[in-house]
Amino acid sequence: MVHQGQSDQAAYILSEGWVCSCKLQPDGTRQIVDFQVPGDFLGLRSVLLRTSDDSFEPIVDIMAAEVLKSDLLDAFAQTPRLATAILWAASRDEAMVVEHLVGIGRRDADARMAHFLLELGSRLALVGMGTKDGYDCPLTQYHLADVLGLSAIHVNRVLRQLRERGLVTFRDGRVSFDDFDRLVAFAEFDPAYLDQTGPLLK
Repeated sequence: MVHQGQSDQAAYILSEGWVCSCKLQPDGTRQIVDFQVPGDFLGLRSVLLRTSDDSFEPIVDIMAAEVLKSDLLDAFAQTPRLATAILWAASRDEAMVVEHLVGIGRRDADARMAHFLLELGSRLALVGMGTKDGYDCPLTQYHLADVLGLSAIHVNRVLRQLRERGLVTFRDGRVSFDDFDRLVAFAEFDPAYLDQTGPLLK
């Protein structure tokens, strides 16, 4: 959709499917920065820069509405409330990146995985795609490895340990919260950084 280093790119509003934003390294490896789910903006930051600083890759079939830079700037000028809403979306995205940085730098692998799966669940609950029981998830262990700074083998081991503790099961494209409250406590998950009411925690 958008390639790292691309100029004159558009932004998108994702209506169906999942997308990952990632930073490609010279040796061909990648660091996934985040995943976008329905309702999210894609490439908002990059539209205002001269070139895109990351890439956006669909994970499954998607539907998205293209928003040209000129149309976006016109909307900012004519509809201040829309500009405020888009600024909120960009600020929330930045807050998630900060939280991921904390996770990679300060949480052990089990807590990092638990926190990330809860974050996805909270985001999906906001758009009616997740509950306290769990959510459908098309991500592979390689996706999780690239976003959490782990190897695929380590991801497999961590998911097995969380399942054996009776906390969460990720199998056949489904994340199931086996003991939601204990998982929240284990991950020390507080959704305040998402700046939403935390529908999973109601």
